[in-house]
Amino acid sequence: MRTKDLTKSIQVGRVFINSTRWPVQVKERTFTTGKTEPTCGIHQLSFFKRDYCSVEGNHIIRNYNKITNKQDWKNKFGKYGGRREMSKMANQEWMSKIQDTELFDLKEQPARSFIGGKWVAASSGKVFDVEDPGHNRVIASVTDLAVEETREAIEIAHRAFQSYRHSSVRERAALLRRWYDLMLENADDLATMMTLENGKSLSDSKGEVIYAANFLDWFAGEALRINGDSHMASAPNNRILTVKQPVGVVGIITPWNFPAAMITRKVGAALAAGCTMVIRPAAETPFSAIALAKLAERAGVPAGVLNMITSDSAAEHGLELTTNPLVRKVSFTGSTNVGKLLANQSSSTLKKLSLELGGNAPFIVFEDADLQKAADALIACKFRGSGQTCVCANRIFVHSNVYTPFVQLVYDRVSQFRLGYGLDEGITHGPLVSRKAVHKVQEHVNDALNKGATALTGGSVASELGPCYFHPTVLVGAKQNMLIAQEETFGPVCALFEFSTEEEVLKLANSTPVGLAGYLFSKDISRIFRVAEALEVGMVGCNTGVVSDVLSPFGGVKESGYGREGSHHGISEYLDIKSLTISID
Repeated sequence: MRTKDLTKSIQVGRVFINSTRWPVQVKERTFTTGKTEPTCGIHQLSFFKRDYCSVEGNHIIRNYNKITNKQDWKNKFGKYGGRREMSKMANQEWMSKIQDTELFDLKEQPARSFIGGKWVAASSGKVFDVEDPGHNRVIASVTDLAVEETREAIEIAHRAFQSYRHSSVRERAALLRRWYDLMLENADDLATMMTLENGKSLSDSKGEVIYAANFLDWFAGEALRINGDSHMASAPNNRILTVKQPVGVVGIITPWNFPAAMITRKVGAALAAGCTMVIRPAAETPFSAIALAKLAERAGVPAGVLNMITSDSAAEHGLELTTNPLVRKVSFTGSTNVGKLLANQSSSTLKKLSLELGGNAPFIVFEDADLQKAADALIACKFRGSGQTCVCANRIFVHSNVYTPFVQLVYDRVSQFRLGYGLDEGITHGPLVSRKAVHKVQEHVNDALNKGATALTGGSVASELGPCYFHPTVLVGAKQNMLIAQEETFGPVCALFEFSTEEEVLKLANSTPVGLAGYLFSKDISRIFRVAEALEVGMVGCNTGVVSDVLSPFGGVKESGYGREGSHHGISEYLDIKSLTISID
């Protein structure tokens, strides 16, 4: 059926194909040309192999190559098997974009975990599906380990620690640099898979891969800089030396929003320090972790030193990592509520903890700020990863004297975004990671609108693209009684608040229980120091919207957690200090 034939059969609201009365939802949209066309998202027609083109974030059906009857589909694949089989057919297209499929353990299903230098499947045979949020379909299945298998991985890591702790710092540095080189060599494949399982645009994914690799390079250097010191003691015949030793087995729990960087930032420091580890990546994005483990194996990581478990049961495996006495440290990035739970569980064995938790970042634009620079920085800070970063601006405070022109600058930029599938050319922003994430964003927007805010653009789910897409949103007239002021939204919503004085905005900025990052824009150097020091956060961006760098200590205060990652402080989280008192004659 060609385009002209299909067009005749379309009715806005429903499509009946080949007289089967199999309805497919179609929506009507008026484009800027003034022409009205029926359009349909990929997901509403996902049973068809088709060609399509993108117009302003919507997909207009151009040609059907093949139409499959729904009953025939059921007869062939069964009542419940269709979705996975459909995904296998659809995945042929993106699989062709990946040069090294072995990197993601895709040649044999399910993809496996890495324990003791071997790739293993769950003894139970259990698996879980990993979905592509952009196309609302299954990418592939991954083995779902039981808690007993995580316990075995911990024991293997403990045995491996007995030898790895004595490896030379030069050996560790060389290992990290080989791993770094392999990440760069495979950057395109890593970025493609990251976009598939996370949804972020390909440009965002490529940026993360480079950022993630740089942590390995940085900690390769830090491995060579582990040092202690010596002191004269109070007693004249005594000398005091301090040495630094690896803490032991580390439990590493990473999130889905930065599936590569959150692993390398933790694992790079741990390997440099001489620790062994068990990594539990987020169930939404296990393939980035699988690929990193594959590259670590190729780089020559000794068996048992780096172990990576996959499971869809976060609570059970988290409990094992936090209560097992063989694990001496846990590093976690995620929500404040889960961080509190892990801290409570870890108290039974008094483990060392690094907790990088939620934020609610203030972004302050004073009346003397360079507005264009501030607007550009806000776009980079707020909308990277479609707003799904813990340091992105959540509350944008703008001085009343410059509120209107600043809002216009932001609106102009956001209006130019191209929302769509992350692998499509020219797309600036992709979907959110899940329907649950979309629901929270919509809840925050609806609450703000009901309490008096106005959406200049966006404000709703981009259902024409799929269930996980949310239109980038600019809200004006935001107030403190709104959910968006009290909670981290974690989505592409830019809420602009108005303020009049420095004292007022500092009170507002510090009025939350969390304190991860904050930003301020001013040309007054005295004000910059004054406000930066007064903000109750762990990181401050002054006239910049980017605070993340391998050389910068990353972490927060208050309920945003404790411990620092990256920089020369990062490796200290994986080292114990031992004091030696030596008596001499």
